Amino acid sequence: MEFFGIPMPALLSQLLLGLVNGSFYAILSLGLAVIFGLLNIINFAHGALFMLGAVLAWMGLAYLGLSYWLMLILAPLVTGVLGVVLERTMLRRLYRFDHLYGLLLTLGICLLIEGLLRSAYGVSGLSYATPEALTGATSVGFMVLPNYRAWVVAASLVVCFATWYVIEKTRLGAYLRAGTENPRMVEAFGINVPLLVTLTYAFGVGLAAFAGVLAAPVMQISPLMGQNLIITVFAVVVIGGMGSILGSIFTGLGLGVFEGMTKVFYPEASATVVFVAMVCVLMVRPAGLFGKEK
Repeated sequence: MEFFGIPMPALLSQLLLGLVNGSFYAILSLGLAVIFGLLNIINFAHGALFMLGAVLAWMGLAYLGLSYWLMLILAPLVTGVLGVVLERTMLRRLYRFDHLYGLLLTLGICLLIEGLLRSAYGVSGLSYATPEALTGATSVGFMVLPNYRAWVVAASLVVCFATWYVIEKTRLGAYLRAGTENPRMVEAFGINVPLLVTLTYAFGVGLAAFAGVLAAPVMQISPLMGQNLIITVFAVVVIGGMGSILGSIFTGLGLGVFEGMTKVFYPEASATVVFVAMVCVLMVRPAGLFGKEK
């Protein structure tokens, strides 16, 4: 069976690949949206922290023999601790200034992390084996579904929607939103707003590291791997609406699939289709698809 002259198995395989890429876009843009929406910081170090999660997974296995499943927990925790240090020692001093200062600082942090890991491991790339439990593929009738890629999509969806639920539907999320809009009032109720802000940044960068561990078996681990995604992820955040949680999730997944289908029908445009979509959306709706117009 063919669709516009393309065999259906090839089309479905490319659709799955686009969904996998969209899962990475969604979880990375979600971390950016959480940090910007609640802290008003444009975190340009996000790509480097994504890469750090993948490198920590590799280091855990190579040096300590720690499994993929354990590093899926430990890497975000270690990166989150680094986020606490960065927020407490550097970012906290910039909240009252223009967004540009935070962007420049996080860009410097990004270059520092990438430079250190490039000096230690070079740029040729490191390989990370797929966990044994997720090797192989499963036939679902109309296509053969690689187990690990199916796991990436499922894990990303669970984490993304769990994050949305906590921020939008729970008391903790209400405290976070209120603390960013009127911190003095929230502190009057005995809530430690600076601690909430610190933990929010730690959680946002932990999401990036979690995505990095997910990406380790399907991408070549390199100090520069974050650079290949972060510009696209920023475009996803802009299209979805800066600070919009649902916008980041749906836009990331949708653009990943759109990009994957473009590779099938018009491969030459696949590298720019996300940015063309960004320009088109901003011309019609400057606040993004899910953003709030001022």
